[in-house]
Amino acid sequence: MIKEISIQISPDQEKDSEFIKTKIFSELKKNSISFKPSEVETVFVKKSIDARHKNVKLFMRYKVYIGEKPGEEFSKLPEWKNADGKKSVIIVGSGPAGLFGAFKLLEYGIKPIIVERGSDTSTRKRDIAAISTKGVVDGNSNYCFGEGGAGTFSDGKLYTRSNKRGDISSVLKIFANFGADKKILTDAHPHIGTDRLPAIINSMREFIISKGGEFHFDTKCVDLIREGNAVLGIRTENTKTKEAKEFRGNAVVLATGHSAPDIYKMIAKLSPESLEAKTFAVGVRAEHPRTLIDAIRFHGKPDASLGAAEYRFTTQQKDRGVYSFCMCPGGFVVPSQSGPDQIVVNGMSASGRNSKWSNAAVVVETRPEDIPGEYVNRAKELGCPALAGLLWRDHLEKLAADNGKGQKAPAQRIRDFVDGKESTDLPETSYTPGIVSSRLDQWIPKQIAERLAMCFKYINRDTMKGYLCDDGLLIALETRTSTPVRIVRSKYSFECVGLANLYPCGEGSGYSGGIVSSAMDGENACVKIAEKLGC
Repeated sequence: MIKEISIQISPDQEKDSEFIKTKIFSELKKNSISFKPSEVETVFVKKSIDARHKNVKLFMRYKVYIGEKPGEEFSKLPEWKNADGKKSVIIVGSGPAGLFGAFKLLEYGIKPIIVERGSDTSTRKRDIAAISTKGVVDGNSNYCFGEGGAGTFSDGKLYTRSNKRGDISSVLKIFANFGADKKILTDAHPHIGTDRLPAIINSMREFIISKGGEFHFDTKCVDLIREGNAVLGIRTENTKTKEAKEFRGNAVVLATGHSAPDIYKMIAKLSPESLEAKTFAVGVRAEHPRTLIDAIRFHGKPDASLGAAEYRFTTQQKDRGVYSFCMCPGGFVVPSQSGPDQIVVNGMSASGRNSKWSNAAVVVETRPEDIPGEYVNRAKELGCPALAGLLWRDHLEKLAADNGKGQKAPAQRIRDFVDGKESTDLPETSYTPGIVSSRLDQWIPKQIAERLAMCFKYINRDTMKGYLCDDGLLIALETRTSTPVRIVRSKYSFECVGLANLYPCGEGSGYSGGIVSSAMDGENACVKIAEKLGC
C-alpha cells in the first residue's frame, strides 16, 4: 500500500527524525490505515514554509510505503537514443524550451540542431561582466541571449503552477541528473542558483552532442527558408564573422525567448496574421535589506534554518493587477538589457541565497488597450498591429536609459516614490553597474506609476508592514516578465498558424513563462513534431 501523508511541524522539529516518524504514524491512524511500524518506509516528497501567522510552520509531505519497498519514480529518467541523422530538427534558441525540446527529440532518435545567437556560457560570462566593468552591452551575448537562455545567469527558479502542461517532476529530475542539488525534487519553491546553473547547462549540452546533436553559438537566425507557406529551414549570420549559412531540417522549433524583437518583426513581414498582441507587465525592481524582509516575513523572529524569506503578493489597483514577480531572497539586481541604449533590470540569487539584499519585480498588468495610440498607429504602418506593445516596450526601455547614466539605472527610495519627492541620496544597492537618483514617479507612465504607489501603500498597510520604508529602493525598469506578442499556433499541432513546419514555443512564443513551463512547452512541441514525422 502507498499513501501520501502531510504533517505540520515547527522549524526546530525538522531534524528530529523520531518525532517526524511519530507524527506520520499518528496521521496514518487518523486515516484508519492499518500498519505495523516495522513495515513502514517513507520517502520525503516536499517541504513548504507557512509564515502567514505569528508562529512559522513547516508543511512536510511524505510518500508512505506500507508492506512494500519504495519505487524508482524519484529517479527514473527518459531513455535517450543516439540520433542517426535521418531526421533532424532545427531549434532556434538554447534556453529551456530549446534544450528540453532537444532532449525530447532524442527520445525518438531525431537529431536536434541548436542554433543560438549568443555565446557559450564561459564567453557569455565575460560579456555580462563587461556591462558592469566597462559599461558595454553586447547585443547578442548578455543576460538575455546565450547558452541556456535568460535563466542561466538570472537565478534558475524552477517554481511553476503550470502543472497541466506536463510532468513538472520529469523536468526537475533531468536538472538533478545533470548536477542540480537533489533538493529541487522536494522543495516547494525549487531553485538552482546562478552560480550552479551554467555548469549544469554545459553538462546538458555535452550530453546532447554525445547523442548526435549539434550546437552552433554566435549564430543568429535572420530569415526562414520557405516553399510556399512551409518552412524548410533557416538562414543565419555569424555574429562575430558575419558568415552567412543555411540550416535545413524536417521542422524548425522557434524557442527564441522574450527579448528578440527582430524575430517578431521577421514573422510580421512573412505572416502578420501569425502574431497577436497579448497582456504583459511593466514596473520596477524593489530592493530591501534582507534583514528587513526576513523580519517582516518571520514576524520579527528570523531563523537561520529557514533561510532568506520569500514573499509574494497580488493586488488589484484601478482594474489592473499589480503584483510581485521573480522574488529573489538574499539576491541581487542585475542588468538585463539586450542593447546599449536600453536599461532593463532583473533579479537573481546564488544557490545560498545569502546576499544582504532581497528583491522582487513589482509590475502592473498592461493590456493591449493600454498601449498609447502613437505606438498602435506605428504598428499599423508596419503592417502588423500586434507589434504595438513591442514598440512601446522599446520606448520605455530607452526612456529608462535617458533617465539613467550610461549603464547606471535610474532609482528612487520607495517612500520618496510614494510621496512624490526627490531622493537626495540613495541606499547601498546590489546593482553593480550603479544607480542614479531619478524621479521615477515623474517619467514612468502615469498609468503605471499611480498603480505602483497604490500597491505599495496597500501591502504596507495590510500584508507587509514596514515594506514602505526609507531603506527600500526602486530600480527601473522591469519590462520583460513576459512578451507583449504571441506567435499564434494551433492548439493541437503546435504549428504556427501561418507557417507550416514552424513550431513556436517557450517564453518567446507567448505561451509560457519561466524555466519549467518553457521546458515543458518545448517538450510538447517536439512530441508533436515526432508524431508528424511518424516516429
